[in-house]
This record gives sequence, structure tokens and C-alpha cells, in this order.
Amino acid sequence: MARDAKVLTVSTTAFAGQRQDRSGVAVADALGRLGFAVVERRVVPDGLAPVSGALAELVDGFAGLVVTTGGTGFSPSDVTPEATLLVLEREARGLPEAMRAASPLGPLSRGVAGTVGASLVMNLPGSPAGAVESLEAISGVLDHALDLLAGGKPH
Repeated sequence: MARDAKVLTVSTTAFAGQRQDRSGVAVADALGRLGFAVVERRVVPDGLAPVSGALAELVDGFAGLVVTTGGTGFSPSDVTPEATLLVLEREARGLPEAMRAASPLGPLSRGVAGTVGASLVMNLPGSPAGAVESLEAISGVLDHALDLLAGGKPH
């Protein structure tokens, strides 16, 4: 049975139509290969309000995985982690630690992860390769995490 996932791309230029959303496409494809059904994709501009507002909508009544791509770096407009923290109920610090450890450029990502109700929310980098690499780094624990969030006791 496929698990549901949603992808939120955070990019002012993609939102304005000035460039294509390559990272969101790459993440959605990777999720499909991992057995997820991507039920929604959305693009928002950088900023606390656009990102936190979209995340709040995406997790409302949703049980599954919500991933963001973009806005996790060091530029002044990169505030995806801060916006995500406004929405999370509980942090899951081990997931971004594992993602950062999987890549030589990983330490440059400020992404966070955590839960809201039965949703697992994770920030991925904005580059297509970095986003997919980060997702694959924690793919082995996603089913277990989602089972636990759904109330299962698989251990």
C-alpha cells in the first residue's frame, strides 16, 4: 500500500514563473520510487508567512509525509526552517542530522524535521541532487516513523 506524501517547493523565482521547479519534480519522482503516492505539489515564495501558511494547510487533517525543498541555506531569504518550526508540534532532530551526514555539502543545510498530528514534516535542500540525496538518506526509517505517528506499535 502506497503512503501519501505532499511536496512544497520554496522558491520565489519558481513561484514567479522565472524558473522551473526542478527540485520539486525530482523529490516527487524520488518519493514515487520509494513507494509514496504524491497527492499534492505546491510552490510558494520564500518567507515566513508563505511557508508556514502553506505547511499549516498541507498538514491539516493529513496523515503522511510532507517535504519541503528549498530555503534551507544561508542566504537572507532562506527561512524555511524558521517557518517550519512555527508549525511543528514536536521536532525530530535525528532526521536532519542523518540527512546532513549523507553529503559533503550537508552541513550547509539548516533544515529541520518534526511532526504535526499524524504528519511527518521534513525540510530538504533546494538543489535537486541534494534534495533527493537527503531524502534517500532517511528513506529506511520513514515507514516506521509513519507507522508510529498513525498509532501503530510495530516494535
